[in-house]
Amino acid sequence: MTVTERARRIKLLIMDCDGVLTDGRLYFSAAGEELKVFHARDGQGIVEWHKAGFRSAIISGRNSPIVEMRGKQLGIEFILQGRKEKISAFNELIAIAGVTADETAFVGDDTPDAEVFPFVGLAVAVGDAHDAVKAAAHHMTKLDGGRGAVREVIDLLIDAKKG
Repeated sequence: MTVTERARRIKLLIMDCDGVLTDGRLYFSAAGEELKVFHARDGQGIVEWHKAGFRSAIISGRNSPIVEMRGKQLGIEFILQGRKEKISAFNELIAIAGVTADETAFVGDDTPDAEVFPFVGLAVAVGDAHDAVKAAAHHMTKLDGGRGAVREVIDLLIDAKKG
């Protein structure tokens, strides 16, 4: 099955956060406060995805109030944090969302994400993902995580549905 055929079936876009919605680097202030940098184009892509009538989710191994805040700003419906075991989080998510595994796309950058790849309809590695993740993916973005890769995926999904 081609990437376009897979993309046509997607109803729920699932993203890792660190390394996908961010560039993967962890920033801490002198007071120990965690900081994250998100790309505005990725945010606009998520807004466009929702306008097109589709849903989105984040599954992250870390906990961060910043992720919760940014996710809510963008209208991300499902935000599962502190979920190092991503397969169980994925199974919980699709049950809550009422979609099949084939109707999901997962965008990841590192090996915990790749563990979910065999179960999803479209597995996507960001451009700077770990080599094992690239090898497990159906598709790889040209752009790196935190640098517009999510927008690239959303454009692919929406274009596939148009034509």
